Parts: sequence; C-alpha cells; structure tokens
Amino acid sequence: MTVTQTSEAATAGPGDSTALRTDQYELTMVQAALRSGAAHRRCVFEVFARSLPAGRRYGVVAGTGRLLEGLARFRFTEEQLGWLDDRGIVDAPTLEFLRDYRFSGTITGYAEGEVYLPHSPVLRVESSFAEATLLETYLLSVLNHDSAVASAASRMTLAAGDRPCVEMGSRRTQEASATAAARAAMIVGFSGTSNLEAGRRWDVATLGTAAHAFTLLHDSEQEAFATQVEAFGPSTSLLVDTYDVAAGVRRAVEAAGAELGAVRLDSGDLVEQAHEVRRLLDELGNTSTRIIVTSDLDEYAIARLQSAPVDSYGVGTQLVTGSGAPTASMVYKLVERTDADGAAVPVAKTAVGKRSVGGVKHPLRTYGADGSATTELIGVGGAPDPEGRRARELMVPLVVDGEIRAEHTGASGVEAARERHRASVAELPTAAHRLQDGEPVLPTVFD
Repeated sequence: MTVTQTSEAATAGPGDSTALRTDQYELTMVQAALRSGAAHRRCVFEVFARSLPAGRRYGVVAGTGRLLEGLARFRFTEEQLGWLDDRGIVDAPTLEFLRDYRFSGTITGYAEGEVYLPHSPVLRVESSFAEATLLETYLLSVLNHDSAVASAASRMTLAAGDRPCVEMGSRRTQEASATAAARAAMIVGFSGTSNLEAGRRWDVATLGTAAHAFTLLHDSEQEAFATQVEAFGPSTSLLVDTYDVAAGVRRAVEAAGAELGAVRLDSGDLVEQAHEVRRLLDELGNTSTRIIVTSDLDEYAIARLQSAPVDSYGVGTQLVTGSGAPTASMVYKLVERTDADGAAVPVAKTAVGKRSVGGVKHPLRTYGADGSATTELIGVGGAPDPEGRRARELMVPLVVDGEIRAEHTGASGVEAARERHRASVAELPTAAHRLQDGEPVLPTVFD
C-alpha cells in the first residue's frame, strides 16, 4: 500500500505522523473486520453535510489540500505502535496491519474552494474497508474546521465588496487551528494573514506592524510613532486609538507626513470614527492615507461599514470561529460495499433524522439561460440526466490508486482554490450575496 508524496509541504519526519489524529473506534473496527474477513471488502465512503448552518445560503469546501498533505504522513510509527500495544488498544495482527498501512485507494471530490449545498457529496473515498475507515476522523476534522471558516469568510468577502479583508485571528483559537484558518480565509479571497506559519507553509501574503502595547511601551505616543516610522518608513500603518483618536491621527501625520500609509482603528463606533478620521486626514493633506478597521468584525459589521470611508478590514475572532457556525457538520458514510461474492451492494443508514442515501453519487451543477447555476443535480449509481441543460461535473481526482495529485497541495493548491472559489461564487444566483437568513441558494435534486 503506497501513498506517493508529491509536494514539499507534505514532506515530514516520523514525529509529524497524522495517524493518531483519530478516534479509537476506527482502529478497533479494523481489528474486528480483520477477524470477520470483511476488512478487505471494497467500499465507497462519502462525505456530505445534511444541512447548512441556520440561515446560510451556501457552504464552501476547504481543507482539501491540507488533508492531502496530511494523508502523505498518515502512517504509524514504531513509537505509536508501541503505545497502542502497551495500552492494549488493538491486538497483534492489527498492529501488523497498521505497521504497513499506506492508503492505496482513490479519492475524488469537489475542488477546494467550490460551493456546496446540503447533501453535496463533497468527497468520495474508494478502497478496502480497513483503509478507508482509518481515515474517517482525520478527514472530517480537517474538512469540518476549514469549511466552516471558509464558509464564514466567503460571506465576509461578499459583504466587503472591493475592499480587502485581512485574517488576524490567531490569538483567538488553538495554534494549529489558527494556521489552518488563515489558509481557509485566503482560499475565499482574503488578501493576507497575520499568521507567519501559514505564510511560510503556503506562500501566502503576511502583514502586521504594531499593537497597543508598542505605544504604551514608550513615554509618549509621539515617540512610539516616530520610532515605528523610523523602523519601517512613512508608508507604515499606525494604530491611532490607544488614547484620543483625533490626537492620535494628528501625531501620526506629524510623524510620517503625507506619505503615511494607513491608520488603524480598533475600538469605539467604527462607522462614526471612520468618517471623522477621513475628514481629519483630508484636512491635514493626507488624502491618500488609508483607514483600516478591526475589532471583532463579522459579515454584518462589515456590511454596516460599507457606508463608511473604510479601505480594508482586519477580521479575527468571528472568522476563526466560523461566525457562529464553528463546524460544517459534515459526516462520513458508507454508501456501497461488496458482498461475499464481490458484487457491489448499496447501503444506507435509516435512523430517524439521520437517514442517508445508498449508492455512489455523481453530482452535476446545472445552469439556466442567463448562465446562473440552477440545481445541484445528483445521480445515484450513475451520472444524472441534465435534460438538455448546460451542466458542469463537480468532482475531480484527488488521489488515484494511492498517488496524491500534486496540483491540489502546497502554494499552488491554495491559488487554484482561490480561482475555483471566485468562479464558483460568480455563477450563483444573486440571492447568494444576501446576508439575511434564507434557504440554500440552489436546490439539491437526486436523480
């Protein structure tokens, strides 16, 4: 069993194994299946969300590239196997299976950055039961987190229009999640991040200058500004609300002159302050100095600020927590398996409230005469019939017979996902741009 590493970002040593980022029952199921003889039955698992967060009109698939980079490191080290053995979590035959584990199956899915709807089969995993079930928790943890962040961030960029958004939420979440959130934000159109690890790992733009502590460190605001300008040049951004905003703006202009790049506001009534600061900057001759606003912004606050003379937004807490929807609630379900004779058998869960649809799904997106998307059309067991309508296939190969497709990973994967998201949102009906609660922007139809 082999997974071919195809990107520098996927290269890591034994200490970076992702194999134990999982739940115990994934391993115990493998042990039981090895005993029953069913472990090597060919299976198809699918990832989908039964619904969108309340009021949301669409979701965004994110985390695919990160998932593939981690899949290249999904192998059990001797130290990990020893720990499993010491705890008695699985038996000796299962430990031997895990020792040789390399995913050798095929994974297809929606391209990263693509819009999804309820029941969209965003990922399909085809392999033996044992190989596929070990991946469940890892795949869901990546997709649920990153898709939740990207879905919220996409609404923020829509609300911001042509004004850039910057991700700066690292201090509001767990450290690994912070890096993942920065990447997810970049996929849906954020222009940069404060997170240096995200910048290093995926070659995305990073930025940042100074916090209130830098101003408070110095004996006066004038001294702090002068020092920052000396260090970074007059095009730097100066934080002007540590004390009095109007006085801060005047001191910023005095320190940097007409070349002052930007002033940042981080508290108070941002709409009112932005108008006042714009008037003051213009009076002082700094007509090209930009205004950056931060302070717990979400998509609704950004929309309200559209009436204010703001040039860009710094978004933190609400972005990294999914703006009220911290998970995409995706699930990983077995939809087809082979029987004892090797014949394919569709399977489905029938529990009330958690029903699934058996059979392998084949999704298309159909379009009307005006070019706007009209339906998420999903064939079960075969390709659906678009009945003469223009349609686009949504699934792309991600892993083929154990080999990871390099174009989805690393910096190039992030850039491709940005392009996919831009095109995917552009083809949605105008209702997708509304922030108020509503139904999913496209209906999901099973054929």
